[in-house]
Amino acid sequence: MAEALTFMMGKFPAVLPGELRYARNHMWCRNTDAGPMRFGFTAYAVRLMQDVYFLDWQVNAGDALQLRQTIGHIETSKAQSDLFAPLAGSLIAFNQELLQDPSPINVDNYGAGWLFEMATDGAGTMTAAEYYQFLDANWETTQRLLKGHM
Repeated sequence: MAEALTFMMGKFPAVLPGELRYARNHMWCRNTDAGPMRFGFTAYAVRLMQDVYFLDWQVNAGDALQLRQTIGHIETSKAQSDLFAPLAGSLIAFNQELLQDPSPINVDNYGAGWLFEMATDGAGTMTAAEYYQFLDANWETTQRLLKGHM
């Protein structure tokens, strides 16, 4: 199993578990025992969003999803934003508990804070090392964008 990596966001660490795969929209994914892939926000995404306090889905279990299709909305202490499908596939299930209380996203994003499961082949995802390089290559742009909103 690959080792976890830590991407430093200034003085804040974003841990990237080595056994997970990563999508360009800052979601992690892992295979489940039942077969579909489970998705959630990476530590990097959670740090940028800060406190998530509302989550809403606009698709249903069983729906076919296209890459980058709008699938829901999220409200955080920083902003309100659309959520997009990280890959093409078929939506299997949502983590329904997050609709009543999304706080697990903030405190256990790689565990109880998972978002949804979908049937997909995982093509286009990155290893932890590839995702780390992706973050590193875009960090200066991200910092400029964040400072422009402050």
